Amino acid sequence: MTGHVAVLGAGSWGTAFAKILADAGRDVTIWARRQPVAEEIRLRRRNPEYLPDLRLPARVTGTGDAAEAITGAEIVVLAVPSQTLRGNLAEWAGHLHPDSTLVSLMKGIELGTTKRMSEVIVETAGVTPDRVVVVSGPNLAPEIAAEQPAATVVAGTDDRRAQLVQSSIRTPYFRPYTNDDVIGCELGGAVKNVIALAYGIATAMGFGDNTRAMLMTRGLAETARLGVALGADPITFAGLAGMGDLVASCSSPLARNRTFGEHLGRGETLEQAQAATRQTAEGVKSCLAIRDLARSHGVEMPITEQIERICHEGMDPRLAVDVLMSRTAKPESYE
Repeated sequence: MTGHVAVLGAGSWGTAFAKILADAGRDVTIWARRQPVAEEIRLRRRNPEYLPDLRLPARVTGTGDAAEAITGAEIVVLAVPSQTLRGNLAEWAGHLHPDSTLVSLMKGIELGTTKRMSEVIVETAGVTPDRVVVVSGPNLAPEIAAEQPAATVVAGTDDRRAQLVQSSIRTPYFRPYTNDDVIGCELGGAVKNVIALAYGIATAMGFGDNTRAMLMTRGLAETARLGVALGADPITFAGLAGMGDLVASCSSPLARNRTFGEHLGRGETLEQAQAATRQTAEGVKSCLAIRDLARSHGVEMPITEQIERICHEGMDPRLAVDVLMSRTAKPESYE
């Protein structure tokens, strides 16, 4: 291996993550699906479509050839939309070094299989689970690109690999913590996208802080319920990959799922909201998979259920509010 890092995906977070890696002293090759984007990164060290004000460090280069980026890479970072991972990785797997560490930046649950992204990586690339590391937390790309202080969680079952990734992304403005709860970190990242949609809808409908606080806290409760059912550590949901990520995604206008939700809350259709935002809102598709995953484990996730109905069954958000507020009252619990 050459020791360089491949970042597969030139969206906002993939681009910002490449900057972090370079600032931490790593040589980075970004793969971009579109050749013009790859050329902009390689020749001008800029990604004008996603982070136009960011000039990438000299250690970063770009390519439109995934094999070129992957070959010899010690660390391979996967930063593509979650529902495209399986198809892309099937093409890329043959170029992976036998001991490379695979890092997932993706926050979603696969449609149809209800698998977490690390499970899709293991299955598609034919690697052992210990080779996969998950990075999750309140990581809004524009703020990190501007070097505003932030932290994240590096989760993996192999301490050596988790620490390798941790040391590869630690900078004066970015602080990574390690954790061995891969399940909890992945679920926190996936479900918060759905709750952020709900938060955006509520904001656009004119609801105030009480309503929005309710959505965040009860959203965290249903995330934790599902996590515990799948074997996650409930403490994870009180940390950066749980509450931290949820707060950032709900409260920030930079968060694409919240923004998408605002369009829905103003009465726009799914198609109109997609046209207006022009970026992937992972929660729109993942809410279907999360709903199915919860049902298969007998876990109640009422907010997720209503977001799925708004997004995919055309339910009026006002009716969804009525349904949530008329549910049978129970003792407050995360179980």
